[in-house]
Amino acid sequence: MADPKHPRHYEESFKRQIVQLYENGKPAREIKDEYDISHSTPHRWVQGIRNSGSTKAADNRTLEQNEPVELRKRNRQLEMEVDVSEQAALIFARK
Repeated sequence: MADPKHPRHYEESFKRQIVQLYENGKPAREIKDEYDISHSTPHRWVQGIRNSGSTKAADNRTLEQNEPVELRKRNRQLEMEVDVSEQAALIFARK
């Protein structure tokens, strides 16, 4: 099983293949064992396909669930801009 800090990434075609197996009646337990994926993964992909036609997490989150994700992304961007500005200030201060 994958390390939570380093999750595995699967191709969309693989995810759709797993969903197809599940929808054709193969038990999630067998899919999990055969493909070495967590038990909840096929369920999550199936729900995503049913809800939005996509297995991507971003396509299946509500606006409220997306807000913290977007805020963290914006925070990282701003931190990077501050770092660049601080470096530039040090360079110009030396001249």
